[in-house]
Amino acid sequence: MNGFKETMCAAFRENNMISPAYFDKYSVKRGLRNPDGTGVMAGVTNICNVHGYVVDDGEKKPAEGKLIFRGYSIRDLISKVEAEDRFGFEEIVYLLLTGKLPTADELAEFTALLSDNRALPENFFEDMILKAPSRDIMNKMARSTLALYSYDSDPESLSPEHEIDTAVSLIAKMPVIMICAYETKMRYFSDNSMIMHPLIEGMTTAENILSTLRADRKFTHDEAKLLDIMLMLHAEHGGGNNSTFSCRVLTSSGTDPYSTYAAAIGSLKGARHGGANHKVTEMHEYIKANVSDWENEDELSDYLRKILKKEVGDGSGLIYGMGHAVYTLSDPRAVILKEYAGKMAEGTEFEKEYHLLEAIERLTPLVFEEVKHSGKVMCANIDMYSGFVYRMLGIPEELFTPLFAVSRMAGWCAHRFEEINSGKRIIRPAYKSVSHEKKYIDIKDR
Repeated sequence: MNGFKETMCAAFRENNMISPAYFDKYSVKRGLRNPDGTGVMAGVTNICNVHGYVVDDGEKKPAEGKLIFRGYSIRDLISKVEAEDRFGFEEIVYLLLTGKLPTADELAEFTALLSDNRALPENFFEDMILKAPSRDIMNKMARSTLALYSYDSDPESLSPEHEIDTAVSLIAKMPVIMICAYETKMRYFSDNSMIMHPLIEGMTTAENILSTLRADRKFTHDEAKLLDIMLMLHAEHGGGNNSTFSCRVLTSSGTDPYSTYAAAIGSLKGARHGGANHKVTEMHEYIKANVSDWENEDELSDYLRKILKKEVGDGSGLIYGMGHAVYTLSDPRAVILKEYAGKMAEGTEFEKEYHLLEAIERLTPLVFEEVKHSGKVMCANIDMYSGFVYRMLGIPEELFTPLFAVSRMAGWCAHRFEEINSGKRIIRPAYKSVSHEKKYIDIKDR
């Protein structure tokens, strides 16, 4: 590194650090979080309720987790489609976008509408994806979303008709963009063959993903149903999560939908948000490699202690996949996914690993209390089991977070609709300046 760059890097570190004392002095809630971990109330929504605790006489108390989409429990939504042995993601999307459950005819028409909108514009793949390959699929998905602006005859329109058309188009196209970006990455950066299958009309979103991802295009009904459940669980999670809040912030400025959704994808990419599943997978690999007997709870507990003490793992002291910003006693998504993961793993080479994850979930609160001397209530979050399920489905790790984006696009669209109709004011919080006015120094005297 040359001297000039060293000077700039030193300035980067020195002049961008705010003393933590200022946050306390001015009662600034970092991360828009209250001292007890609850979120600062920043809006009102009718789309989703993420319930994980109750506040009684000003005290936060743990509660069983609930996830409610437009008034309907995610548990009920999934159990009903399972009982009828049908796919449910398209129904969830319709519910989120319209606020009501579709009739059988409406669902069939909406599913067909998504299928009709999957194809990318002519030459889009060649011009926007193939000619500019990216090592990161989320980056390419965001860039492609922005690029679709150029293919829209009236991209700045905020009319209900245009918003709905754009939402349906992007929800339909995201899986295709994801697969195209993945295959291009494999070709250019992994020196693998690139296989581009044509779309098959009439497939559900889950079926379409497996059909275009697998070289032989073969998958079982149960595999597609499990991926469908993953999409349902990830479709929406309230207005306060980082990517959805980003979506609402950009929407409040009056910008176009493509810019808004691209920003949400960029947010979800982050390791503290949707990218967290990579850290969970990495931690699981550490544990599998260093715990010789996965059924020995004493050995496993000892390794978890070392993780918390920053002696092993990535040195963060975090047991990834445990704990959540809202959920305390349980994450309903993790509870549901754990059930289905156990059924699919039973009798396969994955069964032993499934029981290992169960043990990590069970032992972590005990070890945490022992090491941290804290009785903090914590539960497994969805990331504890999501990567495991994807691996059972043969889905590469590079697609874990992109699949999250494919699903969450539905929630982002719903929140954009609500912000357009109900927000009516740009989101503009205040920052306290702690800088001091300085006298300008002539360039010859610096």
